[in-house]
Amino acid sequence: MKTSRTALALVAVLALAGCGTNDPGAAPQEENKDKSPLAEYMGEGYSSAPVGGMTRVAVRAGGPESSEEQLAKQRKVEEATAGCMKAAGFEYVAVPPEQQEKSKFDDAFNLPPDKFAEQYGYGISTIDWSKPAGEDDSNPNTKIRNGLSATAKKAYDKALNGQLGDGNMIAIPADGKANNAKRPTDLGCRGQAAEQVFGKGQDKVDSFSKFESLFKDLEALRKRVETDQRVVEATSAWSDCLADAGHAGFAKPDDPRTKVSQKLDELMGTKNQPNGKSVTVGPPSFDKVDSQKLAELRKFEIELAKADQGCKAKGYEETAKQVRYEKEKEFVEQNKAELEQFRDAMAER
Repeated sequence: MKTSRTALALVAVLALAGCGTNDPGAAPQEENKDKSPLAEYMGEGYSSAPVGGMTRVAVRAGGPESSEEQLAKQRKVEEATAGCMKAAGFEYVAVPPEQQEKSKFDDAFNLPPDKFAEQYGYGISTIDWSKPAGEDDSNPNTKIRNGLSATAKKAYDKALNGQLGDGNMIAIPADGKANNAKRPTDLGCRGQAAEQVFGKGQDKVDSFSKFESLFKDLEALRKRVETDQRVVEATSAWSDCLADAGHAGFAKPDDPRTKVSQKLDELMGTKNQPNGKSVTVGPPSFDKVDSQKLAELRKFEIELAKADQGCKAKGYEETAKQVRYEKEKEFVEQNKAELEQFRDAMAER
Protein backbone atom coordinates (compact mmCIF):
# COMPACT_ATOMS: atom_id res chain seq x y z
CA MET A 1 0.00 0.00 0.00
CA LYS A 2 1.43 3.33 -0.97
CA THR A 3 1.35 6.26 1.39
CA SER A 4 -1.67 8.44 0.73
CA ARG A 5 -3.28 11.43 2.33
CA THR A 6 -6.08 9.12 3.37
CA ALA A 7 -3.65 6.82 5.15
CA LEU A 8 -2.05 9.79 6.86
CA ALA A 9 -5.45 11.00 7.93
CA LEU A 10 -6.15 7.59 9.43
CA VAL A 11 -2.86 7.73 11.31
CA ALA A 12 -3.84 11.18 12.60
CA VAL A 13 -7.06 9.75 14.01
CA LEU A 14 -5.31 6.88 15.72
CA ALA A 15 -2.46 8.96 17.04
CA LEU A 16 -4.86 11.23 18.83
CA ALA A 17 -7.20 8.57 20.13
CA GLY A 18 -6.93 8.26 23.86
CA CYS A 19 -4.52 11.11 24.46
CA GLY A 20 -3.87 14.76 23.74
CA THR A 21 -1.36 16.01 21.22
CA ASN A 22 1.07 18.73 20.42
CA ASP A 23 0.98 19.08 16.69
CA PRO A 24 3.97 21.00 15.32
CA GLY A 25 2.93 23.49 12.71
CA ALA A 26 -0.77 22.99 13.17
CA ALA A 27 -2.89 26.09 13.40
CA PRO A 28 -4.53 26.83 16.75
CA GLN A 29 -8.15 25.91 17.10
CA GLU A 30 -10.64 28.71 16.64
CA GLU A 31 -13.45 29.01 19.14
CA ASN A 32 -16.02 26.47 18.02
CA LYS A 33 -19.08 28.71 17.87
CA ASP A 34 -20.50 26.72 14.98
CA LYS A 35 -19.63 23.11 14.30
CA SER A 36 -18.60 21.44 11.11
CA PRO A 37 -21.38 19.13 9.86
CA LEU A 38 -18.86 16.29 10.14
CA ALA A 39 -17.80 17.08 13.72
CA GLU A 40 -20.60 14.94 15.16
CA TYR A 41 -19.12 11.89 13.46
CA MET A 42 -15.39 12.65 13.23
CA GLY A 43 -14.92 14.36 16.60
CA GLU A 44 -14.59 17.90 17.89
CA GLY A 45 -11.06 18.27 16.55
CA TYR A 46 -12.04 17.43 12.98
CA SER A 47 -10.95 19.89 10.34
CA SER A 48 -11.41 19.41 6.63
CA ALA A 49 -9.29 22.49 5.97
CA PRO A 50 -6.10 21.38 4.17
CA VAL A 51 -2.99 21.31 6.36
CA GLY A 52 0.20 20.27 4.63
CA GLY A 53 -1.79 19.02 1.66
CA MET A 54 -4.01 16.58 3.53
CA THR A 55 -7.25 16.48 5.39
CA ARG A 56 -6.46 16.78 9.08
CA VAL A 57 -8.61 14.44 11.11
CA ALA A 58 -7.87 15.18 14.74
CA VAL A 59 -10.14 13.29 17.07
CA ARG A 60 -9.28 14.23 20.63
CA ALA A 61 -10.43 11.89 23.33
CA GLY A 62 -13.36 13.23 25.26
CA GLY A 63 -13.50 16.54 23.42
CA PRO A 64 -12.28 19.74 25.10
CA GLU A 65 -12.70 18.20 28.56
CA SER A 66 -11.87 14.55 29.26
CA SER A 67 -14.77 12.35 30.25
CA GLU A 68 -14.62 10.46 33.54
CA GLU A 69 -13.87 7.29 31.58
CA GLN A 70 -10.91 8.93 29.90
CA LEU A 71 -9.67 10.35 33.20
CA ALA A 72 -9.89 6.87 34.72
CA LYS A 73 -7.76 5.48 31.90
CA GLN A 74 -5.20 8.24 32.36
CA ARG A 75 -5.04 7.43 36.07
CA LYS A 76 -4.33 3.80 35.19
CA VAL A 77 -1.51 4.91 32.90
CA GLU A 78 0.03 6.95 35.71
CA GLU A 79 -0.27 4.06 38.16
CA ALA A 80 1.23 1.57 35.71
CA THR A 81 4.06 4.01 34.94
CA ALA A 82 4.85 4.36 38.64
CA GLY A 83 4.94 0.59 39.09
CA CYS A 84 7.20 0.14 36.09
CA MET A 85 9.60 2.87 37.24
CA LYS A 86 9.78 1.31 40.70
CA ALA A 87 10.74 -2.02 39.14
CA ALA A 88 13.43 -0.18 37.18
CA GLY A 89 14.83 1.28 40.39
CA PHE A 90 13.44 4.80 40.11
CA GLU A 91 10.92 6.76 42.10
CA TYR A 92 7.90 8.06 40.21
CA VAL A 93 4.70 9.40 41.75
CA ALA A 94 1.43 8.74 39.93
CA VAL A 95 -0.16 12.17 39.45
CA PRO A 96 -3.93 12.17 38.80
CA PRO A 97 -4.70 13.88 35.45
CA GLU A 98 -6.97 16.43 37.08
CA GLN A 99 -4.02 17.61 39.19
CA GLN A 100 -1.69 18.06 36.25
CA GLU A 101 -1.23 21.64 35.14
CA LYS A 102 -1.66 22.61 31.53
CA SER A 103 1.53 23.14 29.59
CA LYS A 104 2.68 26.27 27.84
CA PHE A 105 1.72 24.52 24.60
CA ASP A 106 -1.91 24.48 25.73
CA ASP A 107 -1.76 28.20 26.47
CA ALA A 108 -0.20 28.90 23.08
CA PHE A 109 -2.74 26.94 21.09
CA ASN A 110 -5.65 28.47 22.97
CA LEU A 111 -4.73 31.86 21.48
CA PRO A 112 -6.87 33.26 18.66
CA PRO A 113 -5.28 32.53 15.26
CA ASP A 114 -4.11 36.12 14.73
CA LYS A 115 -2.51 36.33 18.19
CA PHE A 116 -0.88 32.95 17.71
CA ALA A 117 0.60 34.12 14.40
CA GLU A 118 2.00 37.26 16.05
CA GLN A 119 3.81 35.25 18.72
CA TYR A 120 4.56 31.89 17.11
CA GLY A 121 3.95 32.16 13.39
CA TYR A 122 2.87 28.62 12.53
CA GLY A 123 4.60 27.06 15.54
CA ILE A 124 7.12 25.31 13.29
CA SER A 125 10.50 26.89 14.04
CA THR A 126 9.27 29.03 16.93
CA ILE A 127 8.52 26.16 19.33
CA ASP A 128 11.07 23.49 20.17
CA TRP A 129 8.77 20.49 20.42
CA SER A 130 11.58 18.25 21.70
CA LYS A 131 11.74 20.23 24.92
CA PRO A 132 9.42 19.67 27.87
CA ALA A 133 6.44 21.99 27.73
CA GLY A 134 7.60 23.55 30.97
CA GLU A 135 8.52 22.26 34.38
CA ASP A 136 5.61 22.07 36.77
CA ASP A 137 6.94 22.73 40.27
CA SER A 138 3.78 21.25 41.76
CA ASN A 139 4.51 17.89 40.10
CA PRO A 140 6.50 15.73 42.55
CA ASN A 141 8.29 14.03 39.67
CA THR A 142 9.90 17.31 38.67
CA LYS A 143 11.51 17.54 42.09
CA ILE A 144 12.56 13.89 41.97
CA ARG A 145 14.23 14.27 38.58
CA ASN A 146 15.89 17.57 39.46
CA GLY A 147 17.50 15.90 42.47
CA LEU A 148 19.39 13.44 40.26
CA SER A 149 22.87 13.78 38.81
CA ALA A 150 23.25 14.43 35.07
CA THR A 151 24.03 10.75 34.45
CA ALA A 152 21.12 9.59 36.60
CA LYS A 153 18.76 11.97 34.78
CA LYS A 154 19.61 10.32 31.46
CA ALA A 155 18.95 6.89 32.94
CA TYR A 156 15.70 8.15 34.47
CA ASP A 157 14.54 9.63 31.15
CA LYS A 158 15.50 6.43 29.33
CA ALA A 159 13.51 4.31 31.78
CA LEU A 160 10.52 6.64 31.58
CA ASN A 161 10.43 7.33 27.84
CA GLY A 162 12.46 4.50 26.31
CA GLN A 163 14.24 5.11 23.03
CA LEU A 164 12.45 8.42 22.58
CA GLY A 165 13.82 9.66 25.88
CA ASP A 166 16.98 10.94 24.22
CA GLY A 167 15.27 12.61 21.28
CA ASN A 168 15.64 9.74 18.82
CA MET A 169 13.40 9.85 15.78
CA ILE A 170 11.44 7.12 14.04
CA ALA A 171 11.73 6.41 10.33
CA ILE A 172 8.41 5.34 8.85
CA PRO A 173 8.45 3.81 5.33
CA ALA A 174 6.46 5.68 2.74
CA ASP A 175 4.60 2.49 1.86
CA GLY A 176 2.83 2.91 5.19
CA LYS A 177 3.48 -0.68 6.28
CA ALA A 178 4.11 -0.83 9.99
CA ASN A 179 6.09 -4.07 9.68
CA ASN A 180 8.73 -2.21 7.68
CA ALA A 181 8.84 0.78 9.99
CA LYS A 182 11.87 1.38 12.17
CA ARG A 183 10.10 1.77 15.47
CA PRO A 184 11.53 1.92 18.97
CA THR A 185 11.75 -1.48 20.63
CA ASP A 186 11.91 0.16 24.05
CA LEU A 187 8.85 2.30 24.70
CA GLY A 188 9.85 3.06 28.27
CA CYS A 189 7.55 2.82 31.26
CA ARG A 190 5.26 5.56 29.97
CA GLY A 191 4.84 3.93 26.56
CA GLN A 192 4.35 0.47 28.01
CA ALA A 193 1.73 1.78 30.42
CA ALA A 194 -0.13 3.53 27.60
CA GLU A 195 -0.18 0.32 25.56
CA GLN A 196 -1.52 -1.61 28.54
CA VAL A 197 -4.41 0.81 28.96
CA PHE A 198 -5.16 1.99 25.43
CA GLY A 199 -3.82 -0.95 23.41
CA LYS A 200 -1.11 -1.15 20.78
CA GLY A 201 -1.09 1.42 18.01
CA GLN A 202 -0.81 -1.19 15.26
CA ASP A 203 -3.82 -3.05 16.63
CA LYS A 204 -5.80 0.18 16.35
CA VAL A 205 -4.57 0.74 12.79
CA ASP A 206 -5.71 -2.76 11.88
CA SER A 207 -9.09 -2.33 13.54
CA PHE A 208 -9.75 0.86 11.60
CA SER A 209 -8.54 -0.40 8.24
CA LYS A 210 -12.16 -1.10 7.31
CA PHE A 211 -12.72 2.65 7.16
CA GLU A 212 -10.11 3.19 4.43
CA SER A 213 -12.84 3.83 1.87
CA LEU A 214 -14.34 6.50 4.14
CA PHE A 215 -11.04 8.32 4.27
CA LYS A 216 -10.68 8.11 0.51
CA ASP A 217 -14.10 9.71 0.25
CA LEU A 218 -13.03 12.42 2.70
CA GLU A 219 -9.99 13.11 0.55
CA ALA A 220 -12.22 13.40 -2.50
CA LEU A 221 -14.40 15.80 -0.51
CA ARG A 222 -11.37 17.97 0.28
CA LYS A 223 -10.51 18.12 -3.41
CA ARG A 224 -14.07 19.11 -4.33
CA VAL A 225 -13.84 21.99 -1.89
CA GLU A 226 -10.46 23.11 -3.26
CA THR A 227 -11.66 23.04 -6.87
CA ASP A 228 -14.97 24.79 -6.24
CA GLN A 229 -14.90 27.96 -8.31
CA ARG A 230 -15.73 30.12 -5.30
CA VAL A 231 -12.73 28.77 -3.42
CA VAL A 232 -10.50 29.03 -6.49
CA GLU A 233 -11.33 32.73 -6.82
CA ALA A 234 -10.87 33.33 -3.09
CA THR A 235 -7.51 31.53 -3.22
CA SER A 236 -6.38 33.72 -6.10
CA ALA A 237 -7.33 36.85 -4.15
CA TRP A 238 -5.45 35.54 -1.10
CA SER A 239 -2.36 34.88 -3.22
CA ASP A 240 -2.46 38.40 -4.68
CA CYS A 241 -2.86 39.84 -1.18
CA LEU A 242 0.23 37.95 0.03
CA ALA A 243 2.22 39.16 -2.98
CA ASP A 244 1.21 42.76 -2.24
CA ALA A 245 2.46 42.19 1.33
CA GLY A 246 5.87 41.15 0.00
CA HIS A 247 5.35 37.39 -0.05
CA ALA A 248 4.91 36.37 -3.66
CA GLY A 249 4.90 32.89 -5.14
CA PHE A 250 2.32 31.16 -2.95
CA ALA A 251 -0.47 29.49 -4.92
CA LYS A 252 -2.14 27.26 -2.34
CA PRO A 253 -3.25 28.10 1.22
CA ASP A 254 -0.90 25.55 2.79
CA ASP A 255 2.13 26.67 0.73
CA PRO A 256 3.42 29.22 3.29
CA ARG A 257 3.43 26.64 6.08
CA THR A 258 5.17 24.15 3.77
CA LYS A 259 7.78 26.76 2.87
CA VAL A 260 8.66 27.34 6.52
CA SER A 261 8.90 23.59 7.12
CA GLN A 262 11.26 23.22 4.16
CA LYS A 263 13.46 26.02 5.44
CA LEU A 264 13.60 24.39 8.86
CA ASP A 265 14.52 21.05 7.28
CA GLU A 266 17.37 22.74 5.44
CA LEU A 267 18.57 24.39 8.63
CA MET A 268 18.33 21.14 10.60
CA GLY A 269 20.03 19.15 7.86
CA THR A 270 17.03 16.85 7.59
CA LYS A 271 17.20 14.77 4.44
CA ASN A 272 14.72 12.30 3.04
CA GLN A 273 16.00 9.42 0.95
CA PRO A 274 16.03 10.22 -2.79
CA ASN A 275 13.84 7.19 -3.55
CA GLY A 276 11.25 8.45 -1.08
CA LYS A 277 11.13 5.17 0.81
CA SER A 278 11.28 6.77 4.21
CA VAL A 279 10.63 10.03 5.95
CA THR A 280 11.86 11.06 9.36
CA VAL A 281 9.28 12.04 11.93
CA GLY A 282 9.62 13.19 15.50
CA PRO A 283 10.58 16.49 17.09
CA PRO A 284 14.25 17.34 16.59
CA SER A 285 16.03 19.60 19.05
CA PHE A 286 17.21 23.07 18.05
CA ASP A 287 20.19 22.88 20.42
CA LYS A 288 22.76 22.36 17.66
CA VAL A 289 21.21 24.71 15.12
CA ASP A 290 22.95 27.97 14.23
CA SER A 291 21.20 30.39 16.59
CA GLN A 292 21.44 33.37 14.24
CA LYS A 293 19.99 31.45 11.31
CA LEU A 294 17.24 30.07 13.53
CA ALA A 295 16.40 33.60 14.69
CA GLU A 296 16.20 34.73 11.05
CA LEU A 297 13.91 31.82 10.19
CA ARG A 298 11.66 32.55 13.14
CA LYS A 299 11.37 36.18 12.06
CA PHE A 300 10.54 35.07 8.53
CA GLU A 301 7.95 32.59 9.81
CA ILE A 302 6.17 35.11 12.03
CA GLU A 303 6.09 37.81 9.35
CA LEU A 304 4.78 35.34 6.77
CA ALA A 305 2.20 33.87 9.15
CA LYS A 306 0.90 37.32 10.10
CA ALA A 307 0.52 38.31 6.46
CA ASP A 308 -1.02 34.93 5.64
CA GLN A 309 -3.55 35.20 8.46
CA GLY A 310 -4.42 38.77 7.52
CA CYS A 311 -4.97 37.93 3.86
CA LYS A 312 -7.07 34.87 4.64
CA ALA A 313 -9.25 36.98 6.91
CA LYS A 314 -10.12 39.26 4.01
CA GLY A 315 -12.47 36.75 2.43
CA TYR A 316 -10.77 33.43 1.87
CA GLU A 317 -11.60 31.91 5.26
CA GLU A 318 -15.28 32.85 5.11
CA THR A 319 -15.68 31.57 1.54
CA ALA A 320 -13.77 28.34 2.13
CA LYS A 321 -15.73 27.64 5.30
CA GLN A 322 -19.05 28.26 3.58
CA VAL A 323 -18.16 25.89 0.75
CA ARG A 324 -16.74 23.26 3.13
CA TYR A 325 -19.83 23.24 5.31
CA GLU A 326 -22.09 23.12 2.29
CA LYS A 327 -20.30 20.10 0.83
CA GLU A 328 -19.86 18.44 4.20
CA LYS A 329 -23.61 18.58 4.75
CA GLU A 330 -24.12 16.81 1.42
CA PHE A 331 -21.41 14.30 2.36
CA VAL A 332 -23.13 13.49 5.65
CA GLU A 333 -26.45 12.92 3.92
CA GLN A 334 -24.82 10.54 1.43
CA ASN A 335 -22.57 8.65 3.87
CA LYS A 336 -24.45 8.80 7.17
CA ALA A 337 -24.46 5.04 7.82
CA GLU A 338 -20.68 4.67 7.46
CA LEU A 339 -20.06 7.84 9.45
CA GLU A 340 -22.20 6.49 12.28
CA GLN A 341 -20.21 3.25 12.22
CA PHE A 342 -16.97 5.20 12.46
CA ARG A 343 -18.30 7.34 15.31
CA ASP A 344 -19.41 4.24 17.22
CA ALA A 345 -16.07 2.52 16.63
CA MET A 346 -14.20 5.56 17.95
CA ALA A 347 -16.44 5.61 21.03
CA GLU A 348 -15.42 2.02 21.78
CA ARG A 349 -11.66 2.60 21.44
